[in-house]
Amino acid sequence: MQRTAQSDRLIIEVKDFGAGLTGIRSKKTGYEFLWQGDEKVWNGQSPILFPIIGRLLDDVCTVDGREYSIIRHGIARHRDFKLVSESGSSLTFLQTEDAETLKSFPFKYELYVKFEVSGNALTVTHTVRNTNSRSMAFSLGAHPAFNCSIGDRIVFEKPETKYCERIGTDSLLNGEKDFILDGEDTIPLEEHTFDKDVMIFESPRSDYAVLCLDSVGKKIKFTFGDAPFFSVWAKPNAPFVCLEPWYGINDSHKKSDSFFVKRGNVILGAGEEFSFAWTAEFTEE
Repeated sequence: MQRTAQSDRLIIEVKDFGAGLTGIRSKKTGYEFLWQGDEKVWNGQSPILFPIIGRLLDDVCTVDGREYSIIRHGIARHRDFKLVSESGSSLTFLQTEDAETLKSFPFKYELYVKFEVSGNALTVTHTVRNTNSRSMAFSLGAHPAFNCSIGDRIVFEKPETKYCERIGTDSLLNGEKDFILDGEDTIPLEEHTFDKDVMIFESPRSDYAVLCLDSVGKKIKFTFGDAPFFSVWAKPNAPFVCLEPWYGINDSHKKSDSFFVKRGNVILGAGEEFSFAWTAEFTEE
């Protein structure tokens, strides 16, 4: 089912399945900021990544000496959420474990996703609550795709000197790093920018980046805050770009003995909760 929320300037649409955004539209101009999906290119729009990001080595993790198989980018995006709260300007969804999820991810959980619009801004808050009597481990990330064109730009808040980590065709970190920013703040979106797939930046200095849609005279200020990884991805030469705050990262080819020591994972004690949010501010000339 599709749900809507709105402010005086924006209308958003969210579906129950995966609690995925399906639209972010300007009331002033009718412009659609969110990629609408295309099976010939990429049919995703804004999947929620939980309890893993990217792919696990051999598609399995180890918990208490037992192996569990988790599909790429996790289980949350392939399951329904329940709408638990709504107002004219906000929607809050909840997903919990069931017998099927426990076969892949051996923890109980509550995953809340709140969408709130105010003026020209959308804030999406993700909260995981540990409902187990023991600690749990997980990754959590966002993957929103925004319409753009070749020649547009991503401009960071501050000059960055950054290598990006790379994944191979198997979606695992391959140890390769490319020097992308040398005291600079801009990544141009060009025909071959994403020939080597996703750019994964660890611990950027900036709290936000601005997607400058020069082709249509619009901007998206995307605040990712304290996320330890900020990734930028698109299909090569595609008319969209994904801005992705991650708490977690793909596996490498080195096998981990326990999901609790997997790089980037969040560890929550019994009864604890973890939250992060991203905010997008949309401006039009």
